[in-house]
Amino acid sequence: MAGFRIRGDSPIELLAIPHPAVTIAVEFGDRSFDVHGEAGRMRSGSLAAGLAFGAFQVRAEAVECVQIRLSPVAAHAVLGVPSVELGGSVVALDDLWGRDVARLRERLHHAQTWPERFALVDAELSSRLLAGPAVDPEVALAWRQIVASRGQIRIGDLAAGAGWSRQRLWSRFGAQIGLTPKRAAMLVRFDHAIHRLADGHAPAQVAADGGYVDQSHLHHDVRAFTGATPTASANEPWLAADDTAWPAHLSP
Repeated sequence: MAGFRIRGDSPIELLAIPHPAVTIAVEFGDRSFDVHGEAGRMRSGSLAAGLAFGAFQVRAEAVECVQIRLSPVAAHAVLGVPSVELGGSVVALDDLWGRDVARLRERLHHAQTWPERFALVDAELSSRLLAGPAVDPEVALAWRQIVASRGQIRIGDLAAGAGWSRQRLWSRFGAQIGLTPKRAAMLVRFDHAIHRLADGHAPAQVAADGGYVDQSHLHHDVRAFTGATPTASANEPWLAADDTAWPAHLSP
């Protein structure tokens, strides 16, 4: 969870880089987000982005918000819909939580400090997590193994660890997480690679350490997830804020 305050005389535009989490943003100021993606333009005071979203443009001016990176293992319970229904969409949070969003935004607006706001959001998420459905333990284990291996585990090993056939793992994982195990592993591997590139590591070394066949394979994956070259993607402000906003990065 992180708090953002964007102030300025003119709007800023950012490229939202995909990462292995469901994103929730609760805006509580006087301005909304302008989101430009495959579905066109959407203005939203609060939003949720599925695990499978591609890179999208965000235009913001004088925005105050709390952003949550939610494990897909918990997303179904918290959002009230299976992750597979979100897919690659960016949707208004009001469509998922209804009037609760307006009440939460008002409480965040009147809170005096960021710790107070984080506590309010944490309470909202916790109550929804406890009331919502849980994913299969085997699916949760497979997700944790993908994250722990930085996306380099073999799918056959995931199935063996779960005690399931590859077909059953593919079906249940896709229905509950929103991606196939292979695609989830690709996303986790990409996330680790793009952060290393943003930290200044050489692409050839990142490719070798990340399990890519070669540097061109890395280049292909980065372009597939972001629509841009590795150099352009690694220089995006969205990534530059991660070490401050998310010092521990993603937890399994």
